Amino acid sequence: MRELFGERLKKERERLRSMRSYEQEYREFHGICGIDEAGRGPLAGPVSAAAVILPADCEILFLNDSKKLSPNRRALLYDEIKEKAIAWGIAMVSPERIDEINILQACYEAMREAVRSLSVPPDLLLNDAVTIPGLPMRQVPIIKGDAKSVSIAAASVLAKVERDRRMEEYDRLYPGYGFAKHKGYGTAQHIAALRELGPCPIHRRSFIRKILGET
Repeated sequence: MRELFGERLKKERERLRSMRSYEQEYREFHGICGIDEAGRGPLAGPVSAAAVILPADCEILFLNDSKKLSPNRRALLYDEIKEKAIAWGIAMVSPERIDEINILQACYEAMREAVRSLSVPPDLLLNDAVTIPGLPMRQVPIIKGDAKSVSIAAASVLAKVERDRRMEEYDRLYPGYGFAKHKGYGTAQHIAALRELGPCPIHRRSFIRKILGET
């Protein structure tokens, strides 16, 4: 068993090394910050973004794209990331703001606020697929970056866990919709509850018009 664990540990460390390729490529920058968002697609709740600067020698086993992790694993990594990071920031943009400026602009707004909340200013951003307007530092957009960069993966975990916990709070405030289970995504359960109960204050009106037959 010890030999099997040793081999698994070796493979995990090799996987993490491959996820540090962008951090290695840009190692001349001293503040490499990963950025990611969570909650772009749901019918309800805020969009969340996180920014994380990790030490160059930081090892966080099993760190990966948050969508590939179990809730228990994400919760454990959430604490470890916060403990080991040089700096981290999380920001949310409300459903009302999403309706006002559209979801893409809301994602950018959350990302900018997450970066600005960092206790250490970054000089390079590694982003999951986007270039964020309104920020002065260099940016590197990486397609599927949350599975290719440890910095972006760390941001994806913080953004996801923070938003999921907020939706669990909303489930207690607005019972009947199932927010704790589906986190605001358009599941059959959620759509049925929406049609039966009508929208609540955290629903994105611009996302649910067709479901409710509005124009």
